[in-house]
Amino acid sequence: MSADNLLITLPDGAVRHYSKPTSLELIAKDISSGLARAVICGTVNDEQYDLSDVIEEDASIQLHKIEDEVGLHVMRHSCAHLLGHALKQLYPNVQMAIGPVIDNGFYYDIDLETKLTPEDLPKIEKRMMKLAQSSYAVIKKMTSRDEAIKIFKERGEDYKVALLEDIKDDQVGVYYHQEYIDFCRGPHVPNSRFCKAFKLTHLAGAYWRGDAKNKMLQRIYGTAWESKDALKTHLEMIAEAEKRDHRKLGKRLDLFHLQEEAPGMAFWHQKGWTLFQLIEQYMRGKIVEYGYREIRTPQVLDRNLWEKSGHWDKFSDNMFTTNTESRDYAIKPMNCPGHVQIYNQALYSYKDLPLRLAEFGLCHRNEPSGTLHGLMRVRSFTQDDAHIFCTPEQIQQEVQECINMVFDIYQDFGFDKIELKLSTRPEQRVGADEVWDLAENTLIEILDKKYQWQLQEGEGAFYGPKIEFTLTDAIGRKWQCGTVQLDFSMPERLEASYVDIDNDKKTPIMIHRAILGSLERFIGILIEEFEGNLPLWLSPTQAVIINISEGQIPYAKKVMQQLSNAGVRVESDFRNEKIGYKIRQHTMQKVPLLLIIGDQEVTDGTVALRFRNGEDKGAFQIGTLCDNINQAIAKKVIAEKSDCF
Repeated sequence: MSADNLLITLPDGAVRHYSKPTSLELIAKDISSGLARAVICGTVNDEQYDLSDVIEEDASIQLHKIEDEVGLHVMRHSCAHLLGHALKQLYPNVQMAIGPVIDNGFYYDIDLETKLTPEDLPKIEKRMMKLAQSSYAVIKKMTSRDEAIKIFKERGEDYKVALLEDIKDDQVGVYYHQEYIDFCRGPHVPNSRFCKAFKLTHLAGAYWRGDAKNKMLQRIYGTAWESKDALKTHLEMIAEAEKRDHRKLGKRLDLFHLQEEAPGMAFWHQKGWTLFQLIEQYMRGKIVEYGYREIRTPQVLDRNLWEKSGHWDKFSDNMFTTNTESRDYAIKPMNCPGHVQIYNQALYSYKDLPLRLAEFGLCHRNEPSGTLHGLMRVRSFTQDDAHIFCTPEQIQQEVQECINMVFDIYQDFGFDKIELKLSTRPEQRVGADEVWDLAENTLIEILDKKYQWQLQEGEGAFYGPKIEFTLTDAIGRKWQCGTVQLDFSMPERLEASYVDIDNDKKTPIMIHRAILGSLERFIGILIEEFEGNLPLWLSPTQAVIINISEGQIPYAKKVMQQLSNAGVRVESDFRNEKIGYKIRQHTMQKVPLLLIIGDQEVTDGTVALRFRNGEDKGAFQIGTLCDNINQAIAKKVIAEKSDCF
């Protein structure tokens, strides 16, 4: 065989011979003309390549179409470049910053004197579509870093120049889209015709490089899909999500509000705080059931402790800090160092472990203002946090119990589609590689026994790998909430110890566990999951008593007292308004049970029950109704149509 030959192995194991060098484009054409028209990029020895990239050594390859995960990701990235192309044609003075891929789409941050509005998006989108339909070739040229800097300086692209100056590589990929030029690692589609199903969705602000000291840029978001049908399905989901927006429902249902004087921090109204406390009390019952001790740690801790724990080096940019009496402090962004301090106040033996400490810890993180989003992304939040101190022999049992607890709790809230993911060591981390090997292999062994799971390489916490739990909601959106993290490093850094069976001092293993994650975020998820129609057991107001005329008020007040004595959260509406009007109002307020009282109900000693979905359940004796309501609450009934009534 000639030294100029290449051996190319296909996914099915077949091996093809090519003259050196070759490219994915030539290989695709060799396999079939239809394949050559359909592929947009490829993977060569686990590295993503443009079709035009040169292959000079024997390799295993996989070709990607727009329908697969890699192909869809690449097309979305190319849509960001297409957006840049359109913007440059419409606004020649615009400066382009960054345009990455995100879930379901892409965005581009731009510096433009003209303040864009939602009304501008259709015009930009129309220009993008015109460019895509022209089917121009996207040409990649590997260019020296210095030459690329020169190119973008001449084009007046200050942000691109700044990005290039931070790059250490000698060469970069410069992509030519007709007269528009951009650069990135790629890969990209070979032709604009592959960008055929996209839509610009909304605008936001974002600081350059996420730093509030820098200029505020305009961010244009878009979504892109493999087909027009897939785009239509996604847009329908967006429309449904808009109806469920927790920010709008939170205001309409008088649950909470946010305002600029406290960015990323919720003002809880009475009904919203009732909901918050209901969830906290529910979780408090669960931590008792699963053998935890509830504790409380300070909001502010000395910088020295954060340095010892490793948080200061890895997380200080996201911490709120203060100084007094020549000492630096940080408002806690997480609870773990404080929990170790409580552990360290006693001397434990192996017989005392595991020790499970739980806290509803109020944390603060200095998230960039452009990323804040209602209750979903905040600066002040309460974690249902816990840390388990255990021996190596207890790890598997404790992690398994954490997983059991997650499934148990999620089921009560009506979530039964749960995905598990394992996030492994990130580049920036503490601890030796052999410690990470042990931690990761332990979690893999646990997961392999009974669960399907996905790997997320490099996504672990800086102190240990973690299992992540992702919920799927009623309209198919995924929410990452719970985590179980295995930590071999922080207890040692903070000098935690126990006495083992041989009377030697050992460092305990620390398991970080959160189930709901942030209570604020989980409440936002619940509001959207149920479109405000919270289950009876979670509704701030479970029932409202509505009279038809003034003569029923004395009886209605007695009924209200009986329900209240039975533990039902009940309100009354005795206004001099028509019954239909009052029913509509409380239905709009999502009150689960509407209790109607007229003359007949007074005579019979009953109430007429109507669900918020419009279903009439007929008349109930008060005692029976109280029993049925409490039965439904105890069962954590999700829907109104229940055997309890």
